[in-house]
Amino acid sequence: MPTCFDSGPTDDPRDPGREINLHLTGNMSRYMWSMNGIRFADAEPLELQYGERVRINLINDTMMSHPIHLHGMWSDLETGEGSRIPRKHTVIAQPGAMVSYLVTADAMGGWAYHCHLLYHMPGMFRKVVVS
Repeated sequence: MPTCFDSGPTDDPRDPGREINLHLTGNMSRYMWSMNGIRFADAEPLELQYGERVRINLINDTMMSHPIHLHGMWSDLETGEGSRIPRKHTVIAQPGAMVSYLVTADAMGGWAYHCHLLYHMPGMFRKVVVS
């Protein structure tokens, strides 16, 4: 049985078929937030194919931490130990840093993907479509 120090064996040990790079961007003076410099209202959905394994790289270009949450699917945080990857609901992107995690697109439909800070959400938000 897993303990708080043992996440258990990785549920999906496959290598990712592709990578998605998302820059977390914003203007702290104007308090405007976005992903890849595009606010949610102007953004296309992120498209995933059902069953695919994808690596998401969050590159935080801001000076704030951003707790990023993908609804409907787990985020498997890459730690260097591929056989025992911790599963997360929310991945924290630290200021000026990059964090990578794996997602298995195992839930059909449209899903919210956003920064969990309410005042960042209008810009740091995407729809993820699994088809």
